Amino acid sequence: MKTIIRRQLANRKRRIERRLDRSDLRGCSEPMMTARNIHYEIGERARGLTAGGLGAMHLLVRRLGLADAIDRRLEVLKIHLPYHESDHVLALAYLPLCGGTCLQDLELLRQDEVLLNALGARRLPDPTTAGDFCRRFSRDHIQTLQDIFDDTRRRVWAEQPAAFFARALVGMDGFLVETTGQCKQGMDIAYDGTWGYHALVLSLANTGEVLSVLNRPGNRPSAEGAAELIDRALATCFRGGFRQVLLRGDTKFSQTEHLDRWDDDPRVRFIFGYEAHANLKAIADDLPAHAWKPLQRPLRYTVKTQPRERPDNVKEAVVVAREFENQRLRSEEVAEFNYRPTACKKTYRLVVVKKNISVEKGEKLLFDTVVYFFYITNDWVSEAEEIVFLANDRCDQENLLAQLSGGVRALRAPVDNLESNWAYMVMTALAWNLKAWWGLTLPERPGRWRDRHQAEKRWVLGVEFKTFVNAFVRLPCQIIRTGRKLVYRLLGWNPYQPIFFRLLDVLRC
Repeated sequence: MKTIIRRQLANRKRRIERRLDRSDLRGCSEPMMTARNIHYEIGERARGLTAGGLGAMHLLVRRLGLADAIDRRLEVLKIHLPYHESDHVLALAYLPLCGGTCLQDLELLRQDEVLLNALGARRLPDPTTAGDFCRRFSRDHIQTLQDIFDDTRRRVWAEQPAAFFARALVGMDGFLVETTGQCKQGMDIAYDGTWGYHALVLSLANTGEVLSVLNRPGNRPSAEGAAELIDRALATCFRGGFRQVLLRGDTKFSQTEHLDRWDDDPRVRFIFGYEAHANLKAIADDLPAHAWKPLQRPLRYTVKTQPRERPDNVKEAVVVAREFENQRLRSEEVAEFNYRPTACKKTYRLVVVKKNISVEKGEKLLFDTVVYFFYITNDWVSEAEEIVFLANDRCDQENLLAQLSGGVRALRAPVDNLESNWAYMVMTALAWNLKAWWGLTLPERPGRWRDRHQAEKRWVLGVEFKTFVNAFVRLPCQIIRTGRKLVYRLLGWNPYQPIFFRLLDVLRC
């Protein structure tokens, strides 16, 4: 970071700290918001942009060669008048970064002259043209686009330290994409009455990246097509340099017909939930008492200051007062035994968790019951408790799907058929991957700042999409076009700008 930029950031930080100083009580006799005589004018020469961080995102795309790869390998358009394939893909990826929530918001971007100047673009696709571009996609086109993204992510991974490649954690889950449309080809009704599509998402838990997206009719089972996506993810991870891959999924993804094939590769480990069939419950019931061990779950977080008194559980009080049926977890135990599924020729390790639950109504105990949870794995080394915790950590996949749906708005169906909506999901989800690649590109310089830089990197990778956009993209700035360069002059300050400029030093090299 340049010395002058470091000094400017420090000055802006000091100014905001002085304004927020709690010991300064001047003017407290009146409300803080005192502005009254407000006028609006239109600037003639000064042009401002709210998404000033978009230029850095575009620098990242250029540095990774993503736009060039899309134009070179993805052949969707026969004639490029006026747009190329990369123009469409990046427009849909930049849309959520600029605050867009639907396909129609592209019109707001293309009407913003300052944003066009910031990207060096004469124009951007309108919503109708973007929808037509999505409708031109076939399955092969979508696969080619995901291959391009895989090559790009491997380029990002290549810059990571050796410890990064110890083990890849690949998770998978389905998501029902609801739509109120009635004429969307490929839509169907799901098990819960939802009309729409059933998207399958594979992700890398290490970085939060979306590895693959598969769109299916709404009535298809969760695991349909998952084996093919897993094979692609394994190939991507191993070509990227990972020494081991751990596959994780819930009971719908146990896919016993593929377990032997994956177990043949010593680099592949898997932990899948397994249906609690009657025969497995009988085996668990017959286990001797000494086979069970108490399951002690780790604390969710470490108290850094003083423990706070827990507030009253209002919900629990209402349940007891109105005598609703209530289930209380009393204890958990863990055991294991060997088991060979019908579709397998090999025997695997089955870890079982027994939850001892008491069913109450008001203050009365009705009865005690036991619920079993099973996990099948080819990991014969880790302790049974560790297997359970690794499987439970897969629940972070639910948070990822929530971000893709509510933050990026990628899991939507704005177009008219299954393939076009699939293409829209893949292109819009690129915004989330750009966030991950942004974090991975942050340098970790050796020396006294190394721990701090690593912590900042972990924070960027784990932060929610909205927080990322507010920290690094929604930066008010002035766009200045000169003869040889395009200047983004930041007009505001936030505490994350030192991270922002540290990455810019890498992107500008």
